[in-house]
Amino acid sequence: MNALLLAGGVFVILGVSTAAGMAARDRLPSHHLNTESKEVIRLATAIVGTLAALALGLLIASANSDYKDAQTELDATAARIVLLDRLMAQYGPETTDARDILRQVIENRLERGWTIETSDDQSAGRASAYKQIETVQGKLRALEPQDQVHRLIQSRALEVSGNVAEGHWLQIESADEGLPWGFFIVLVYWLALLFGTFGLQAPANPTVLAIIIVCALSVAGAVFAISDMANPYAGFIQVSDQPLQGALSRLGGA
Repeated sequence: MNALLLAGGVFVILGVSTAAGMAARDRLPSHHLNTESKEVIRLATAIVGTLAALALGLLIASANSDYKDAQTELDATAARIVLLDRLMAQYGPETTDARDILRQVIENRLERGWTIETSDDQSAGRASAYKQIETVQGKLRALEPQDQVHRLIQSRALEVSGNVAEGHWLQIESADEGLPWGFFIVLVYWLALLFGTFGLQAPANPTVLAIIIVCALSVAGAVFAISDMANPYAGFIQVSDQPLQGALSRLGGA
């Protein structure tokens, strides 16, 4: 789900919860909102607030971990690509075609960008990228080493190309993970309950309403960041393609 739509939905839910609390306050008997009742409400909401804060912290930490893992994997893949190209260059001119295909894989990845969609065209693009990597591996296996040095280079190049293929599928799998929705729904319920109690107790004056709106926007902003970082290859907060740009500039050297 689009992170902006999700954050907007959370903001609307919190706003509706606050309005419902304010509407309920006007209909409740006065003794339901006396000093003792409000104290109990504050104690109860403090527990829910603590749980919501812990849940938000865990989701932020999880999303940040996903983002960092994706960036680390991309850095490692870029390094492996440069290493693979250098190994093939060391082997000799027999690997020219494989090196050209490897360069094409990176150019296609940069041209498509990081947007992950579920369309047939996108699925075909993923399969095509993997087939290109398999083609490189096939050309490496077809080499006929003339001595021990070439055999060692071929073996090492096949190992590195396998790591590149593994990184390709890790990127695809991580792009489809997203948020733990059950946990997220419970969090939104807790937040809605909190904002409902805010409306139940808060006087309906512009200052209080402005503070509640700012708080709701802050929570929605946190939800936006969590949702966007949980999908590091899509959205506004994406992993940088700079490592691949740097790798591409180093490919093809003698």
